[in-house]
Amino acid sequence: MTIRPGSCPAPFDARNGFALAGPDGSHPLHAIRIPDLVTRGSGAVAGAIRIDGQVVVGEALRGHLSVRADRDLRARGAVLRLVGLRLVERRMSETHEEGAGKSRHTVTESWVEANGSLFETLPFTEPVVPTRLAAGEGFEADFVLPAPRLGPPVAHLGEAIVAWALEARWDVALGEDSWIAAPVEVLQNPDLIRAGVGHQGGLSMLDVVTLPDGATIGVVGDKPLTAGAALTVEVVWPAASNGNARIELHRRTNAPNADERVLASAATSGAALRAGATVGLGTLSPSLPPSFDGAGLENTYIVRVLIDRRFRTDQAIERPIAIV
Repeated sequence: MTIRPGSCPAPFDARNGFALAGPDGSHPLHAIRIPDLVTRGSGAVAGAIRIDGQVVVGEALRGHLSVRADRDLRARGAVLRLVGLRLVERRMSETHEEGAGKSRHTVTESWVEANGSLFETLPFTEPVVPTRLAAGEGFEADFVLPAPRLGPPVAHLGEAIVAWALEARWDVALGEDSWIAAPVEVLQNPDLIRAGVGHQGGLSMLDVVTLPDGATIGVVGDKPLTAGAALTVEVVWPAASNGNARIELHRRTNAPNADERVLASAATSGAALRAGATVGLGTLSPSLPPSFDGAGLENTYIVRVLIDRRFRTDQAIERPIAIV
């Protein structure tokens, strides 16, 4: 069976190889922890980057850089920079001929491969990182830097990952670059969604959404919702048909190897929906990835109301919600 290894650019190359690939139908990224993608250092330097406190989209990133040269380092340039990774699974296939003569036949082999690319590289002019260090010489500096202005936040979508890392990198002519890196957990900013930036605001911020047929879908509580909170939905649907019905929470993403998921579901009836139904969908998982769009990826949540109609197409209405 053909399975080709996946890869990510440095400093996200710690799990490069067959950890980022698997047989057809598999999801290799499900087993990957985002911090484990980051190679913490390479080349002529050793040390660490410490991140202080939470990092939120559009706010400040604070911490401390400490490095020491293991051998003489002479670089053309040195910079502290924030880098963003987009890592997605893709279904791959390869067709080839096997056998000879009358036994010759075509074989198609399929597998899943995850490859990453840097969608953002943000260099900072301060603190100034020295380009030359003698063996045993060290350098330390505190820093206060801007977090990504509009995101996206760090997110593990199962079949895709958005990750950030802060790295000090030395550009070495005719040699291996040196770097120290640390993963950065960039959280979604609720104010960004409330401001309607991207595709996550708008209708998702309304307590009640009124649909063209006069139906209304309300979501109880402050907006955006918080992962780990209870989700209660209020539906009034005057045109609802008779029959069994259900209210569901769906997660949708445009990741190439992902499918729409139903995260929660509760039973009701068409008659109850016509009269007005208040239904609890339970507690949202604390590990839900946040609503966002960026780096060519989207993660959205939908409350969907469906009525099962025998021998006919199901009747359905829906509204977006945002979760952070």
